[in-house]
Amino acid sequence: MLPWVVRRTRLPLLSSRCVDCGSESATTGEGRFRVNANGKLLHVWLLVRCVSCDRTVKIAVYERVPVGSFDRALLDGYHTNDPELVASTLLDPRIARRNRFTLDWKGAWRLDAPPALVDGVWPVRVEVVFEDPVPIRPDWLIAHGLGFSRNEVLRRVKCDIPLRRTTVAGFTFTVTAGD
Repeated sequence: MLPWVVRRTRLPLLSSRCVDCGSESATTGEGRFRVNANGKLLHVWLLVRCVSCDRTVKIAVYERVPVGSFDRALLDGYHTNDPELVASTLLDPRIARRNRFTLDWKGAWRLDAPPALVDGVWPVRVEVVFEDPVPIRPDWLIAHGLGFSRNEVLRRVKCDIPLRRTTVAGFTFTVTAGD
Protein backbone atom coordinates (compact mmCIF):
# COMPACT_ATOMS: atom_id res chain seq x y z
CA MET A 1 0.00 0.00 0.00
CA LEU A 2 1.38 3.39 -1.01
CA PRO A 3 1.04 6.26 1.50
CA TRP A 4 -0.12 9.70 0.37
CA VAL A 5 -0.26 12.58 2.85
CA VAL A 6 -2.10 15.89 2.41
CA ARG A 7 -0.16 18.48 4.44
CA ARG A 8 -0.76 22.10 5.27
CA THR A 9 1.95 24.44 3.95
CA ARG A 10 0.54 27.55 5.65
CA LEU A 11 -2.60 28.56 7.48
CA PRO A 12 -5.58 28.98 5.16
CA LEU A 13 -7.11 32.38 4.48
CA LEU A 14 -10.43 33.26 6.05
CA SER A 15 -13.35 33.96 3.72
CA SER A 16 -15.09 36.79 5.47
CA ARG A 17 -16.23 40.17 4.12
CA CYS A 18 -14.28 43.21 5.35
CA VAL A 19 -16.51 46.02 6.64
CA ASP A 20 -14.13 48.69 5.33
CA CYS A 21 -13.18 47.64 1.80
CA GLY A 22 -15.54 44.73 1.06
CA SER A 23 -12.70 42.28 0.39
CA GLU A 24 -13.58 38.60 0.91
CA SER A 25 -10.24 37.45 2.42
CA ALA A 26 -8.45 37.86 5.73
CA THR A 27 -5.35 36.30 7.23
CA THR A 28 -4.09 35.49 10.71
CA GLY A 29 -0.65 36.79 9.71
CA GLU A 30 1.79 35.70 12.39
CA GLY A 31 -1.07 34.60 14.64
CA ARG A 32 -1.81 36.81 17.59
CA PHE A 33 -4.31 36.42 20.41
CA ARG A 34 -5.72 39.19 22.52
CA VAL A 35 -6.61 38.29 26.10
CA ASN A 36 -8.61 40.84 28.05
CA ALA A 37 -9.76 40.63 31.65
CA ASN A 38 -13.03 42.18 32.77
CA GLY A 39 -13.11 41.64 36.50
CA LYS A 40 -12.87 37.87 37.03
CA LEU A 41 -13.97 37.11 33.46
CA LEU A 42 -11.71 36.69 30.45
CA HIS A 43 -12.23 37.41 26.77
CA VAL A 44 -9.93 35.73 24.23
CA TRP A 45 -9.84 36.80 20.58
CA LEU A 46 -7.78 35.72 17.59
CA LEU A 47 -6.72 38.78 15.61
CA VAL A 48 -7.02 38.61 11.81
CA ARG A 49 -6.18 41.16 9.12
CA CYS A 50 -7.90 41.97 5.85
CA VAL A 51 -5.53 41.11 2.98
CA SER A 52 -6.58 44.24 1.03
CA CYS A 53 -6.82 47.11 3.52
CA ASP A 54 -4.94 45.60 6.53
CA ARG A 55 -7.85 46.30 8.92
CA THR A 56 -7.67 44.15 12.07
CA VAL A 57 -10.74 42.22 13.19
CA LYS A 58 -11.23 40.10 16.31
CA ILE A 59 -12.50 36.52 16.07
CA ALA A 60 -14.10 35.51 19.38
CA VAL A 61 -12.54 32.39 20.90
CA TYR A 62 -13.92 32.78 24.44
CA GLU A 63 -16.20 35.46 25.83
CA ARG A 64 -16.84 36.16 29.51
CA VAL A 65 -15.27 32.95 30.83
CA PRO A 66 -14.25 32.75 34.52
CA VAL A 67 -10.47 32.91 34.93
CA GLY A 68 -10.44 29.80 37.12
CA SER A 69 -11.98 27.63 34.42
CA PHE A 70 -8.94 27.97 32.11
CA ASP A 71 -6.19 25.37 32.09
CA ARG A 72 -2.95 27.19 32.99
CA ALA A 73 -1.06 25.79 29.96
CA LEU A 74 -3.87 26.89 27.61
CA LEU A 75 -3.91 30.40 29.06
CA ASP A 76 -0.11 30.60 28.74
CA GLY A 77 -0.48 29.53 25.09
CA TYR A 78 -2.87 32.41 24.46
CA HIS A 79 -0.51 34.88 26.15
CA THR A 80 2.55 33.65 24.18
CA ASN A 81 0.68 33.35 20.84
CA ASP A 82 1.55 29.67 20.47
CA PRO A 83 1.52 28.84 16.70
CA GLU A 84 -0.05 25.40 17.22
CA LEU A 85 -2.80 26.99 19.32
CA VAL A 86 -3.39 29.56 16.56
CA ALA A 87 -3.71 26.74 14.00
CA SER A 88 -6.05 24.62 16.14
CA THR A 89 -8.20 27.67 16.92
CA LEU A 90 -8.46 28.66 13.26
CA LEU A 91 -9.28 25.08 12.18
CA ASP A 92 -11.97 24.60 14.86
CA PRO A 93 -15.31 24.36 12.99
CA ARG A 94 -17.27 25.64 16.02
CA ILE A 95 -15.29 28.88 16.08
CA ALA A 96 -15.71 29.28 12.31
CA ARG A 97 -19.46 28.73 12.54
CA ARG A 98 -19.88 31.06 15.52
CA ASN A 99 -17.85 33.84 13.84
CA ARG A 100 -19.36 33.25 10.38
CA PHE A 101 -16.27 32.59 8.31
CA THR A 102 -15.05 29.76 6.11
CA LEU A 103 -11.52 28.72 5.25
CA ASP A 104 -9.96 29.20 1.82
CA TRP A 105 -7.40 26.41 1.37
CA LYS A 106 -6.24 27.51 -2.09
CA GLY A 107 -2.42 27.27 -2.14
CA ALA A 108 -2.27 26.28 1.54
CA TRP A 109 -1.61 22.55 1.16
CA ARG A 110 0.48 20.03 -0.74
CA LEU A 111 0.31 16.34 -1.56
CA ASP A 112 3.28 14.26 -0.45
CA ALA A 113 3.25 11.10 -2.56
CA PRO A 114 5.92 8.61 -3.60
CA PRO A 115 7.20 8.79 -7.19
CA ALA A 116 4.96 7.82 -10.09
CA LEU A 117 3.64 4.27 -10.30
CA VAL A 118 5.69 1.64 -12.11
CA ASP A 119 3.93 0.03 -15.11
CA GLY A 120 3.19 -3.67 -14.78
CA VAL A 121 2.53 -3.70 -11.04
CA TRP A 122 -1.27 -3.50 -11.08
CA PRO A 123 -3.53 -3.10 -9.19
CA VAL A 124 -2.00 -0.59 -6.80
CA ARG A 125 -3.60 0.31 -3.47
CA VAL A 126 -3.08 3.82 -2.08
CA GLU A 127 -3.95 5.20 1.35
CA VAL A 128 -4.59 8.96 1.62
CA VAL A 129 -4.15 10.61 5.03
CA PHE A 130 -5.13 14.21 5.84
CA GLU A 131 -3.06 15.96 8.52
CA ASP A 132 -5.50 18.89 8.49
CA PRO A 133 -9.11 19.10 7.29
CA VAL A 134 -8.36 20.27 3.74
CA PRO A 135 -11.62 20.02 1.75
CA ILE A 136 -10.84 18.46 -1.61
CA ARG A 137 -12.50 16.27 -4.21
CA PRO A 138 -10.86 12.82 -4.33
CA ASP A 139 -11.02 12.65 -8.15
CA TRP A 140 -9.01 15.86 -8.44
CA LEU A 141 -6.49 14.77 -5.78
CA ILE A 142 -5.96 11.38 -7.41
CA ALA A 143 -5.63 12.94 -10.89
CA HIS A 144 -3.08 15.39 -9.51
CA GLY A 145 -1.11 12.68 -7.69
CA LEU A 146 -1.04 10.18 -10.55
CA GLY A 147 -0.87 12.57 -13.50
CA PHE A 148 -4.12 11.18 -14.94
CA SER A 149 -7.06 13.05 -16.35
CA ARG A 150 -10.15 13.05 -14.15
CA ASN A 151 -11.97 10.90 -16.73
CA GLU A 152 -9.17 8.34 -16.51
CA VAL A 153 -9.44 8.45 -12.70
CA LEU A 154 -13.16 7.69 -12.92
CA ARG A 155 -12.41 4.72 -15.24
CA ARG A 156 -9.39 3.23 -13.45
CA VAL A 157 -9.91 3.99 -9.75
CA LYS A 158 -12.05 1.98 -7.35
CA CYS A 159 -12.86 3.72 -4.09
CA ASP A 160 -15.30 3.29 -1.19
CA ILE A 161 -16.21 6.98 -1.08
CA PRO A 162 -17.75 9.10 -3.85
CA LEU A 163 -14.94 10.49 -6.01
CA ARG A 164 -16.83 13.64 -6.98
CA ARG A 165 -17.85 14.69 -3.46
CA THR A 166 -15.55 16.85 -1.32
CA THR A 167 -13.99 15.12 1.68
CA VAL A 168 -11.71 16.08 4.58
CA ALA A 169 -11.15 12.55 5.87
CA GLY A 170 -8.62 9.96 4.81
CA PHE A 171 -9.57 7.22 2.35
CA THR A 172 -8.08 4.37 0.35
CA PHE A 173 -8.39 3.62 -3.35
CA THR A 174 -7.19 1.05 -5.86
CA VAL A 175 -5.78 1.90 -9.29
CA THR A 176 -6.34 -0.77 -11.95
CA ALA A 177 -4.31 -1.35 -15.10
CA GLY A 178 -5.08 0.83 -18.11
CA ASP A 179 -6.51 -0.43 -21.38
